[in-house]
Amino acid sequence: MTTITFTVSVLCLLPQSALARWACVRACPAACTCTQEKSCSVLCDRSGLAELPKEFPCEASAISLEKNRLKFLSERAFGTLPSLKSLSLDHNNISFITPGAFKGLSNLLELKMAHNDYISYLHTRAFTGLKKLLRLDLSDCNLFSIPDRIFIEQTALKELLCFQNNFRRIPGAIRGMENLTHIYLERNKIEAVAYNSLLGLGSLRYLNLQENRINVIHDNAFQDLLRLENFYLNDNLLSDLPRLAFRGLARLKMLNLGGNQLTNVSKTWFGDLVELEVLYLDRNQLLNIEEGAFENLTSLITLHLNSNNLSTLPFSVFQPIYFLGHLYLFRNPWECDCSLDWLKQWMESYKLVRDIPCAAPPSLAGLDLSQVVFPAVNGTCVEPAELNLTTASSETTATTENRFNSLISKLLQQELREEMGNGTESLRNDTLLDSEEAQLAAGVGGRWTQSVQSLLCFTLTWLLFGPLHLSDAGFWLYCT
Repeated sequence: MTTITFTVSVLCLLPQSALARWACVRACPAACTCTQEKSCSVLCDRSGLAELPKEFPCEASAISLEKNRLKFLSERAFGTLPSLKSLSLDHNNISFITPGAFKGLSNLLELKMAHNDYISYLHTRAFTGLKKLLRLDLSDCNLFSIPDRIFIEQTALKELLCFQNNFRRIPGAIRGMENLTHIYLERNKIEAVAYNSLLGLGSLRYLNLQENRINVIHDNAFQDLLRLENFYLNDNLLSDLPRLAFRGLARLKMLNLGGNQLTNVSKTWFGDLVELEVLYLDRNQLLNIEEGAFENLTSLITLHLNSNNLSTLPFSVFQPIYFLGHLYLFRNPWECDCSLDWLKQWMESYKLVRDIPCAAPPSLAGLDLSQVVFPAVNGTCVEPAELNLTTASSETTATTENRFNSLISKLLQQELREEMGNGTESLRNDTLLDSEEAQLAAGVGGRWTQSVQSLLCFTLTWLLFGPLHLSDAGFWLYCT
């Protein structure tokens, strides 16, 4: 009796923290490590466990059983642990969860069951008793569906992670869960978003549907997502969207539509997105952006239009978001004509856009837009192709004119020398005429009068018909 009294007396003299530490360690399972910092944590990771330990410290606030060989969870598998807040069962071989397996964990806030490849089915009552659960992770399992009423007790649930499963539709179980703020459904096999798939999710702020097979979105599918801020729809099979697809999403800050099959951006899609800061439209097949498509995006900071089929970007389309911070336009077949003159000026002024290679016209193919010069004539931009054509024509005219004047001068000199009796000997001492000049001289003859007549003919022809090729047979016949 004396010994027992002494032990109790010693325990009563211990500080409360020391008493809790002693109790946590005392009941620690043999294969686990228990630590007491702010609360009791039980670490059983990589312990080779094929079955659950028979008991855990009743003071435990966190239990980790990751990377073991657990296969089965029986009813009340963990007993009664009123202090438990977090339970992790990631990376096991669990294939079946008995209804009521988590009874006794009335204060559990987080349950992690990701990376259990053999979980392909969940009973409607699998999570019975978890009325305070805030975060549930079922990612990278083998689920094809979950019962519609499985979360009937989890009204407080805020985060649901179900990415990388085999869902072909958005689980109906999430409808009406008004406290959900984050839903992760990426990398599934979802094919459509129905009008009622997301009903009642008025608190949702984050929705990830990327890397699915979505090819249809029904009208008003997002009508209840009034607080949504981040929305991932990228890397699906969307070729079109409903006319008012994002109506009411006034708090949306990031929208990712990249990696789809969109060919057109409608002016009706983004009308309500007044707080949108980042928009991804990259890696689509965009050919056209309708005027007015961006007119209400007054908060936009970053726009991704790279890797599409855009050849032009009229200023009238872009004007409302002229002062955004980042614009990505690379990997498009840009036609560097006057319609992109504004963009070149904007590039030079703000130094925020680079890498816009020209695909057309052919004379500019391969050049970056920053290297293209858009000259103005009478205040009007001249297309680079037209400018090149005009320059070439002017050069041709000038060359022909110079050759004509040179030829006339030489012919006159030759005629004067012949009249003065110099004849063949004088001609031999002069600079020889080129082949075209010699041909013309032979056709005109050696008489002064005949040369004058020919010169008059040349002059009149020049004035009437413009510069002609000196080797044109009709020209010679006409003037000789």
